[in-house]
Order: sequence, then C-alpha cells, then structure tokens
Amino acid sequence: MRVSQCVVCKSFPCRDIKRDCYIVPGISLPPDLISIALVSEAAPERRADYYYSKGDALFQRTTVAAFNKAGVNVASVKDIVDLGVYLTTAVKCGKTGYGIQAETIRECSLLLEKELALFPRLKAILLMGDVAIRAFNHVALRLEGKRTTPGGSTYRIRTQKYFFRGIRVFPSYLQAGASFFIEKSKQRMIAEDIAAAMSLASAR
Repeated sequence: MRVSQCVVCKSFPCRDIKRDCYIVPGISLPPDLISIALVSEAAPERRADYYYSKGDALFQRTTVAAFNKAGVNVASVKDIVDLGVYLTTAVKCGKTGYGIQAETIRECSLLLEKELALFPRLKAILLMGDVAIRAFNHVALRLEGKRTTPGGSTYRIRTQKYFFRGIRVFPSYLQAGASFFIEKSKQRMIAEDIAAAMSLASAR
C-alpha cells in the first residue's frame, strides 16, 4: 500500500498554508506492519526536511534523536518504520506563519482520519504538539461524538491515559524540527511518551 495514493487533498481550501509544500507520505508498506502512528504538526517548509526524504532531513534527524533518547536504538526513519511506527503530519501543507488556523486543522483532520484508518493494527497514537492533538480531537468528535483528550496544557494532560476505540492515545510535544533541541525538559517528556508507546506496542 502506498499511502499517498490513498490519502489525497484535491481542493486545497485552506488559506494559511503553503500549497507547494503539500506532502503525504509516499512510502509503500504493509498496513499490518504498523502498530504506532506518530502525528506531528505540519509539513516542513522544505520538502527535503520531511520524514522520508533522503539525506540529512531535519524531521528525520530530530525524530531519530527523540527515539534514541527514549532508549530505542535507531539510525534512520527506515529503522523506525521497521519497528512498526508510521510518521506523518496533521497538516499536509507547510505553514505560512507561526500558528495554524483552527479551520485549517479541522479541514486537514479529514485527511488524517482517512490516513489512520489505513492501519488496522494500531495500538498507540502519539500526538506530537497542540496541532496534532487538536486535529485528532476533530477525528474523535466525528467518529465517537467526543474528544479523546481534554483541553489544557500538554504538561498537565499527558500524565493521564486516553483511549480511542481501544487504541492508546498519547498527547505529547512536537519532536519534528529544530525546536526539539531547545528545551531539555520537553525532550525528556517526549522520550517518556515514545518509550511508553513502544512498550505498549511490543506487549502481547
């Protein structure tokens, strides 16, 4: 299965995005391989910095660092995917400013819903940052009539357990991009959340 053939934005209705940065993972993989989905914020400004890009991609570098801090010995995104982790963004286009409008998050959550539905064996979903958390809550509202995670600071809500249709949902901090290297406390919490998700996925 090639994800980018299954999940496509055709109309591009959002106004605060860079359409030329639009990207959905183009990797081919067996759906049953994936037990964890990691959802970060938005596509990078440079396609060369995306998760699955070749070379020294920024998203790959910071995500590999996050997994290593979690005690998972990996050297590339391929190593992470081989462990059953699928990496994507909540918003498929690049940002035009620091924030992302609420309507854009809601609109892109329609694509995220289709994307996550491709993987029938998910055990955990890592929501990396506020945009990913809000996008997934839109998915949960449509499918279940209620949010999966409550409002409030990530620091406060991440200590609780949340589930969506039997899948453990982890609200966490953004690991993709240069900001990952700035705050050591957030690095620690990201590592804790990744480690917990990996442990859950490996359990029989």
